[in-house]
Amino acid sequence: MEGNQSDIWNCRIDASGRIVLPLPLRNEKLFKTGDELIVTVEDDAVVLRTYDQVITRLQQQFSEAIPEGVSLVDELIDDRKQEAELDKGR
Repeated sequence: MEGNQSDIWNCRIDASGRIVLPLPLRNEKLFKTGDELIVTVEDDAVVLRTYDQVITRLQQQFSEAIPEGVSLVDELIDDRKQEAELDKGR
């Protein structure tokens, strides 16, 4: 492994299929020894993320999908109240 630029490294896959991530990359991306990573293929790239990174990314995507001024919590509470009223009538 050798760094060609500050964010590009050469790595090899060993006979067991393992790839060693260079220390500067692990430090920069906050990967720690023993971390479990989620591996995805996006377009033509293999992407490694920690569970925390995936959760943060999903939370961000969901929050961007909710229109401004809409409270999902308030909507859920209203739905539950309506269901409770319907149950009373049965």
